[in-house]
Amino acid sequence: MPLTRREFLAASGMSLACLSGLTAAPPAAPAGKRKKLAVISTIYHQYSHSDHIAGHFLYGYTIGGKHHLPDYEVVSMYVDQLPGEDLSVGLSKKFGFRHCKSVREALVADGDRLAVDAVLLIGEHGDYPENEYGQKLYPRFELFNQIVDEFRRCKQAVPVFNDKHLSYSWQKAKQMFDWSRELNFPLQAGSSLPVTWRLPDLEVPLGTKFESALAVGWGPAEIYGFHLLETLQCHVERRAGGETGVKSVRMLEGDAVWKSGDAGEWPLDLLDVALGRSHSVNFGNVRENAPEPRLFLVEYRDGFKASAVQLNGHITDFMFAARLQGVPEPVSTMHYLPARPGVKYFDGLVWNIERMLAAGKAVIPIERTLLISGALEAALHSLHDGKVVETPQLAVAYTPPEDSGHLRGPVDRIGQAAANRS
Repeated sequence: MPLTRREFLAASGMSLACLSGLTAAPPAAPAGKRKKLAVISTIYHQYSHSDHIAGHFLYGYTIGGKHHLPDYEVVSMYVDQLPGEDLSVGLSKKFGFRHCKSVREALVADGDRLAVDAVLLIGEHGDYPENEYGQKLYPRFELFNQIVDEFRRCKQAVPVFNDKHLSYSWQKAKQMFDWSRELNFPLQAGSSLPVTWRLPDLEVPLGTKFESALAVGWGPAEIYGFHLLETLQCHVERRAGGETGVKSVRMLEGDAVWKSGDAGEWPLDLLDVALGRSHSVNFGNVRENAPEPRLFLVEYRDGFKASAVQLNGHITDFMFAARLQGVPEPVSTMHYLPARPGVKYFDGLVWNIERMLAAGKAVIPIERTLLISGALEAALHSLHDGKVVETPQLAVAYTPPEDSGHLRGPVDRIGQAAANRS
């Protein structure tokens, strides 16, 4: 006898909730009543973060096998740099949003009132200088400052999402955080790494006692170092006592990384566990394949120590492994990042932006991004100066949400929009 759908799901270990692709979809607005969204961007070309994030709001994307159009419609856009490969001008004609010459123009109507219900600040990519520490000087703070200026002038504030870390500077990042508290508007930030699929699905229960933890990734020191620290932090913040902040950071590269591991300063035993989850791991000896590794050593204010290592040449994935008190075997997962052209992991980021907008408050803790912004800056200073950097300013305490908001279920049940992007 043929099985019913429910019997098949039960027999195969799947559930109806699992097939939905997400724990829950944001509530839908009535037809024709989409709210207004402004996009403030450094640059907008194919495969830029503006393309991936704003594109989801323009074209929609797939949730649970069905096309989903967010409740927020892009009505205005300011782009700081307009090179020859710019897409924003053409998209403004296609979708009918205002292409603006300033942040003020994108946010304000009739000179004294906000014309939008939310703001996306996407300050990633573009032709900007680097400082002596290898930090790309993206003008996220400067653009955020202009947004806040309009909030003050109009005596009104709306939710803001900031892509990736708040700023390369702790002082600037902290000021952005403080402004959001002063003016009482929701601020959410970060990247896709904490909210993409985890293979296998790993959600460490709140209050778990960690013995050791290691994140493994690849890429440039700062730009992907942020992703690596996010991969680490979204797990270890769930430890017993909640997050208390970071006491000190040390960063090493080259042979010093392996010497540090051999000396027991970071858990080499977890490296094989983490690499075992990789879909891209190279064959051969990791020390030979990754001759210029980088290592982040993070000591937290509660005494816990965790590590993160970049292994360019050996992998192109992000993994996490940990030993938990009372659990005999290590736990581990890969944060799955589907490839171009769709880069479906941005579905998770946009879905959580929608959750924030629907709830009227951040659903991913902004304190996490604030803490990582400061820890990343300290790490790059440590590498440059060759010493441990004490971080008394990073006494950032918070309790993470019980549900981390990461994508769950089969990867093929949520993805890029079905809309034609030609």
